Amino acid sequence: MIRWTVNCSILYTDLPLLERPAAAAADGFSAVEFWWPWPVAVPADRDVDAFVRAVQDAGVRLTGLNFFAGDMPAGDRGLVSWPARAQELRDNIPVVADIGERLGCRAFNALYGNRVAGVEAKEQDELAAELLTACAAGVAGTVLLEPVSGAPRYPLLTADAAVAVLDRLGEVPNLGLLADFYHLATNGDDVPSVIERYGTRIAHVQIADAPGRGAPGEGALPLRQWIDDLYAAGYDGYIGLEYRSEGPAAFAWLPREQRAADSGGSS
Repeated sequence: MIRWTVNCSILYTDLPLLERPAAAAADGFSAVEFWWPWPVAVPADRDVDAFVRAVQDAGVRLTGLNFFAGDMPAGDRGLVSWPARAQELRDNIPVVADIGERLGCRAFNALYGNRVAGVEAKEQDELAAELLTACAAGVAGTVLLEPVSGAPRYPLLTADAAVAVLDRLGEVPNLGLLADFYHLATNGDDVPSVIERYGTRIAHVQIADAPGRGAPGEGALPLRQWIDDLYAAGYDGYIGLEYRSEGPAAFAWLPREQRAADSGGSS
């Protein structure tokens, strides 16, 4: 059984943020995930409460949440290795933990951050080790490390690069690899090899087709085969739908009876 979860930060963008969990439920899904929903690390309590209520009222489960990652539309990709903004991430950790506790979320994506001009890579990597450890200590769940594409200054482009960071933090128990098949394939990584080598270390998966970052079937990636191989390797988590598509056809590729995480639908 494939357990799907809808990323409501990249899908349903024609709707206000707080209406998206209900829209996912109306489309037959029972699980959602989000990037950090606000432009600041520590939003007002009333805004956090409204977000929590929106997920609860929709009757869906929050399966993934990003730590604050800076201004993503402007090109930021996380604060984990950014010295000038480390305190913002430290301040963000208890807010993430609170949302996770209230909504039962147990997967938290900590984007590593771009290389910063004028700062040695070694200094950034040492800070990243410190802050990833703090993130892992601060939440009840798994902190995810993700290779991404489309960000030239982001240093983790392959699964090997992300796993190397995880290996340096081997004594921290609740860290895992986020394998976004779209990002890995776009960066030239060998996804079947990644599944074979790191299947037991993959803690979350996201998908989009390539080229184009569209819905499955709109590109050339064998996403269903990769998902089947991953589950055969022992993965039992969610598959995050993190692609760009709007309107009634956004989920036409997936029969409605297979969308709920407990539907029993198969690949």
